Amino acid sequence: MNEPRNISREVLPNGMVIITEPMPYVRSVSVGIWNRCGSRCEPAAHNGIAHFIEHMFFKGTERRSAEEIARSIDSIGGMMDAYTAKEMVCFNAKVLDEHLPLAWEVLSDLVLGPLFDGEEITREKQVVLEEIKMDQDNPEYLVHELLMENFWRDHPLGLPILGTPETVQQFSRAPVMESFRRWYAPNHLVVTAAGHIEHAQLVDLVTRAFAALPAVPNGAAPSAPGSCAVLATQSKRELEQVHLCIGVPSVPLSDNRRYAISVLNTILGGGMSSRLFQNIRERQGLAYAVFSELSPYSDAGLLTVYAGTALDKTEKVIRLVVQEFAQLKQELVTTEELRRAKDHLKGSLMLSLESTSARMSNLARQEMYFGRFFSMDEILEAIEGVTRESLQELAREYFRPELIAATAVGNLEGFQLRREQFAC
Repeated sequence: MNEPRNISREVLPNGMVIITEPMPYVRSVSVGIWNRCGSRCEPAAHNGIAHFIEHMFFKGTERRSAEEIARSIDSIGGMMDAYTAKEMVCFNAKVLDEHLPLAWEVLSDLVLGPLFDGEEITREKQVVLEEIKMDQDNPEYLVHELLMENFWRDHPLGLPILGTPETVQQFSRAPVMESFRRWYAPNHLVVTAAGHIEHAQLVDLVTRAFAALPAVPNGAAPSAPGSCAVLATQSKRELEQVHLCIGVPSVPLSDNRRYAISVLNTILGGGMSSRLFQNIRERQGLAYAVFSELSPYSDAGLLTVYAGTALDKTEKVIRLVVQEFAQLKQELVTTEELRRAKDHLKGSLMLSLESTSARMSNLARQEMYFGRFFSMDEILEAIEGVTRESLQELAREYFRPELIAATAVGNLEGFQLRREQFAC
């Protein structure tokens, strides 16, 4: 795993980027088409349209029906997936190496020839509206979504990826086509593949499909968001638990302190040996699910703590979380704790890169966010370079009462979040 990564990169004249990483000891190939325009690129009036376009790609192309799209990869034992995120959209497939040409043919067909049939648009709007309802019925999802909406208020990062019932109901073929033409130009696309593959083979496949497409001018660079320390509650009487989400600003992906914040998150709530898990669940028995996680973006970041607990225990859970914030500010973490967190991060990273799909994703993210590739030695060295003092500096910068946002969802019976609860 510490051997130099054999990564090849090529850029077509129209700006389309092709990246491969061979893994000769496997028989599979994971290949993906990545669009740099995620939901963050949407105007507020069309919130959710990037995700809707992703859905519509699978509803039929000029060459394949929806059923034929699904059957084409299923029939060879492969897997096909797609997702929309705040800053990217991905379409990918994992197949045996001998089936790469077919997998690429299907993926490129999705991006090049979607029909956007009017009747299918009408039907798919109902599907997305049900997807929104499903997520609204999931309290853990809902509390995170409400926190982000308030944390990045009046900014595209705060808008839901799925959109809202009001925006989705207004979608029609014209704005779908307009957004598709603007976003799915070759200079906005990155193709990555990892596994049993030759770089020249993929370059040939991509060139034949996309070389004739012209580039389009890039839009204005998005503005960086500011954070809002909002305390909010939403009552849902049918829930048995209070779902609590506490958030603070964090470093963006481009920040050199990204390794330090990952170590800090691991110590705080990133695993079963973390402080929050051991104290709130194991010692106090106040929650089944309790964790912290990072949501880093190109120019902003968010660290969140989640816990699901009983209404009469919510105050205590908040107090325990805030106590951990305060302790990280006041005291250096122990040498043993730092060592465990570093080893956890390094082990997780190295294990993940045994997967062709994880490597395919890793190639795309490094290209889109950094424009370069980090060797395993570079990353491991950066993790090792994190010090106890650097963790304390981050805690003191971000774990401040005036920066803390929180959201609670449940049968609250008048419970309110108060600023004094977050004094640390």
